Amino acid sequence: MFLWASLLKKHLKVHAKKKPHSCHLCGKSFLHLQSLKEHQKIHAGVREYMCFGCEKTFSSVSSLKLHERIHTGEKPYKCSHCDWRFSHLSNLKRHERIHTGEKPYKCSHCNKRFSDSTLLKTHERIHTGEKPYKCSHCDKRFIQSAELKTHERIHTGEKPYKCSHCDKRFSNSTRLKTHERIHTGEKPYKCSHCDKRFSDSTHLKTHERIHTGEKPYKCSHCDKRFFQSAERKTHERIHTGEKPYKCSHCDKRFRITLSLKRHERTHTGEKPYKCSHCDKRFSVTSSLKRHESIHTGEKPYKCSHCDWRFIRTGNLKRHEMIHTGEKPYKCSHCDKRFSDSTCLKTHERIHTGEKPYKCSHCDKRFSDSTRLKTHERIHTGEKPYKCSHCDKRFSDSTCLKTHERIHTGEKPYKCSHCDKRFSVSSSLKTHERIHTGEKPYKCSHCDKRFSRSGNLKTHERIHTG
Repeated sequence: MFLWASLLKKHLKVHAKKKPHSCHLCGKSFLHLQSLKEHQKIHAGVREYMCFGCEKTFSSVSSLKLHERIHTGEKPYKCSHCDWRFSHLSNLKRHERIHTGEKPYKCSHCNKRFSDSTLLKTHERIHTGEKPYKCSHCDKRFIQSAELKTHERIHTGEKPYKCSHCDKRFSNSTRLKTHERIHTGEKPYKCSHCDKRFSDSTHLKTHERIHTGEKPYKCSHCDKRFFQSAERKTHERIHTGEKPYKCSHCDKRFRITLSLKRHERTHTGEKPYKCSHCDKRFSVTSSLKRHESIHTGEKPYKCSHCDWRFIRTGNLKRHEMIHTGEKPYKCSHCDKRFSDSTCLKTHERIHTGEKPYKCSHCDKRFSDSTRLKTHERIHTGEKPYKCSHCDKRFSDSTCLKTHERIHTGEKPYKCSHCDKRFSVSSSLKTHERIHTGEKPYKCSHCDKRFSRSGNLKTHERIHTG
């Protein structure tokens, strides 16, 4: 019911589809003449209504009232489904769509629907390729203004979001939230396949790919696929040879930051990781974990092809390449390929002649740290490898394995020409020369050749007396 006929007429225009009052400058139509007049003030630049809280001016009373709620904290619009309140009616309507599931805005390019017109506009830019927001410092453009603001903080160094638990600051509110979960221990994201929980949605997505087997990131140089884009970037540097991370103490460069950090500790001598069982300290966590397994005997990583277990994932991956035959690391000097980057580096020293490891007791140098350690035991007399069948001890694990085959009778090396088997690979090679007729050892005094180095030495004594 209405008190006045004029109020009834004004109300009936809400039901009528036609908006009789049109702006002659922009064509916008309005139900009421007063609304048109207030709208035209925007074009005229008239701002006659001033906020007494902050002296901001507005072209309409309604705009002023909405603004003043910032100062008063007034939220007159309450959600009919929950206790949330809003200062704007439009914000209430948008919020209530969360409860009703209503999505009135449909994309004109695909079937996606949205509860908010702003979200629709942002989404449609994916189809149109429109990036209206340009960085004022570089040529990068963005779909959303929020993305632009976050990006520009890279240039300005601004970090407006401060952690409430420590002094760390962030350029992005999302990063702040993720960081604060370190302090609170909150893990809101649960895996849909197992009971694992995560503080970050990105970590959850990456983890779930273990269950689904999905590897969405493909190398642009080979057919390898990866769970994470960061893994792909690191891998692609194998192909490009790019090493963006340079040591601050020497000229060495690295493909990944972790390798750089580890390397720099060789200069600084820093060993931040301490064993929980003894006083030993380590420069890298992997060395600590490997060491601690000596105390615990734990080997958590099992081969998916056989029953072998390993202390660390790196050793497991290297081992599994025996089964798959994969050799991703290629020598830059010859056609040899390797399953391990360390083996590749050691091999390439054959071509370069580099011997970076020097004995601390004599002038001998080695291309491999393992060979240096084995050599130094000649000076120290150390024999850390003991036979499990007798009291014999050895300075080299390979010598121990070969020796233990005397007790076990194991002969793992089989001749490819006959049924003979051998306990050591060198004996197999020497034997196979009977079949192939190969004689690699040539006398330096005459043209005679031999299949064994021992036979050559014996022969050469004829010439030397």
